[in-house]
Amino acid sequence: MENKQLITVTSPLLPSLEEFDEFLQKIWNSKWITNNGQYHKALETALCEYLGVPYISLFTNGTLPLITALQAMRITGEVITTPFSFVATTHSLWWNGIKPVFVDIDPRTCNIDPDKIEAAITSHTTAIMPVHVYGKPCEIKRIQAIADKYGLKVIYDAAHAFGVKINDESILNAGDMSTLSFHATKVFNTIEGGALVVKDEQTKKRIDYLKNFGFVGETEVVAPGINSKMDEIRSAYGLLNLKQVDAAIAVRRKVAGTYRNALRCVDGISFMEDMPGVHHNYSYFPVFIDADKYGMTRDELYVKMKANNILGRRYFYPLISEFSTYRGLDSARQENLKEAHRIANSVICLPMHHALSEEDVDRVINVMI
Repeated sequence: MENKQLITVTSPLLPSLEEFDEFLQKIWNSKWITNNGQYHKALETALCEYLGVPYISLFTNGTLPLITALQAMRITGEVITTPFSFVATTHSLWWNGIKPVFVDIDPRTCNIDPDKIEAAITSHTTAIMPVHVYGKPCEIKRIQAIADKYGLKVIYDAAHAFGVKINDESILNAGDMSTLSFHATKVFNTIEGGALVVKDEQTKKRIDYLKNFGFVGETEVVAPGINSKMDEIRSAYGLLNLKQVDAAIAVRRKVAGTYRNALRCVDGISFMEDMPGVHHNYSYFPVFIDADKYGMTRDELYVKMKANNILGRRYFYPLISEFSTYRGLDSARQENLKEAHRIANSVICLPMHHALSEEDVDRVINVMI
C-alpha cells in the first residue's frame, strides 16, 4: 500500500500561537489564572452574544454542566433519555442517583423519538434529557408540549449543537437548560471545556455557586457545590477560537456538500440532508451502510478505511444501553430500542473538520465508492 498521510476523523481548531502568546503574557503578568478572571468573564459575554442566549456559565469540561444542571433543578427519580449518545449523557444521571429510562430514536434524525416519550412516563418521571445528535435539532416543540402536559423539566444535551439555529433562533434556548461541550473534537473548543445555558440571572448565580464549592463571597457556603470552573488560559484560548469558528464551519459545510454529491448515488450508502430553516454547524458527517446493497458491512468499511490510513468513527456504537452499568435496566431491552440498534450497527462518521483538503476528501470518497 502506498504510504499516505493519515486522515483523522476530526482535528482541533487551534488559535494562532502568536496571538495566544500575547494573551498568555498578560495572564502571567497578572498572576490571575483561575477564579472568574478577565478572560473567563469576556468569554462568557462573547459566547452569549455569538450564540444568541441570555446567560451562560463556563465549565472545565462538558460533563460537569450536565451533572450540575440536574443538581440545580433538583431532578430526582427517573429521567427519559436516549441510548444513542455519548456515555456522559447517561453518566450524569447515574452520578445524581437518577434512573435513566431509554426510549428509541427516530432513524431520520437519530434523535429521541417524541412518539415514544409519552409511553415511558411514570409517576417517578421528573424530566426529559434529549440530545441534539450530530447537531441536528430535536423536535423541540413536541418535546416541550409533552413536558408541559406532565409537568416535566427538559434539559438538552447540546454538546454537538454549538451555533445551531432554527429560523435564526438558537436551539440552546429550548427547554429549561442546555449544555455544551468545548472538547478538542468539537466545532468550537477550549481544549477541554463546556458550558451551561440558562434563562435568568438568578439561575445563573446558582449555577456559578454550584461550580465553585457553593461559595457566596469569602466565608459563606450556600450549597454542596463542586469545583468545575474554567481557568483563564482556556478562556483566552476560547476567545481566540471564537474569532475563527465561522470560517471553520464554512469549510465543514463545503466538505459536507462534496460528500453528498459524490455519495448520493452509491447504492447502500445513505446520509442526512440539511434540515429546512436550520443553520447547521456540520459537526459530523455520519453515513449509514446497508450491507446487502453496499456489498460490505459497516465494520468491513471501517477496516478498509483504516487500511488506507483514513480514520472513521462508529459514532455511536455500541449504544449506552449495551454498557454493563445500564444493560440490566428494563428500558435497555433490545426489543424496545430497535431503531437505535439498527442505526448503531450501520453508522460510520466520515472525516469532518476544517483542516481537510480537497485531496483528503477525494481520498475518503474513492475508498468508499
